Amino acid sequence: MSERRERYLEEMGLGPVWKLRGPKREQEPRILGQGKPVETRADAPVALKPPPLGRKPEILPPVPGLVGAAKLDLADERAARILRMDWPELKATVKGCQACGLRKTCTQTVFGVGDEQADWLLVGEAPGAEEDARGEPFVGQAGRLLDNMLTAIGLKRGENVYICNVLKCRPPGNRNPEPFEVGQCTPHLLRQLELIKPKLILAMGRFAVQALLDTQASIASLRGRLHRYQGVPLIVTYHPAYLLRNLPDKAKAWEDLCFARRSIVAL
Repeated sequence: MSERRERYLEEMGLGPVWKLRGPKREQEPRILGQGKPVETRADAPVALKPPPLGRKPEILPPVPGLVGAAKLDLADERAARILRMDWPELKATVKGCQACGLRKTCTQTVFGVGDEQADWLLVGEAPGAEEDARGEPFVGQAGRLLDNMLTAIGLKRGENVYICNVLKCRPPGNRNPEPFEVGQCTPHLLRQLELIKPKLILAMGRFAVQALLDTQASIASLRGRLHRYQGVPLIVTYHPAYLLRNLPDKAKAWEDLCFARRSIVAL
């Protein structure tokens, strides 16, 4: 491991415990995609049987749930129009969107940032105060942690990585997104996905997971498996802001990133 990567891991709070131990260990096909979790407690580790050598990881179907807000009504004229837009038109549409009440209370929309032909698509929940002020997702302390995490696996913001949120406007007081708001913003997210054509989605945080997988299952129960959103493989992990409040779970997020890196190679 290089000194630079070791420094990033230390900044993430992972220290020497999560050092990568060489190429041989990284290349072992420890893809978690088959079987069922051994335990069902919310904080229990997911123990799944790896696939045989040379076999691609199984992509699990979406978990049925109770959310339903992210289900796209293809008969909806507005959604159909959004799904035909190119980048400039989509950005202009998001900037002037009045489909829900959030645009009236936020400073500006936060569309997304990064490589528009990226293999990696990172999706969070909604803009916070700093994102609302700067117009860019994942800035501030949580954004710095995310950047360090990406650097630790050889990635960089803007280079083969695109970052966005389910919602493009900040909810007042950073409250939780409402189902109607998620439903109105879903066509924008789906069109971003179709234009980018990523190889893998990393869903970060409870509300991003609920919206993309249409489930109310806990993140702990969904980690360690390949799901899919609109046919694209998806991996569940914790939101960087959550990790800043729950330091022990940084190690679990590091596991998720390593799993994602192995998965995208296998895919």
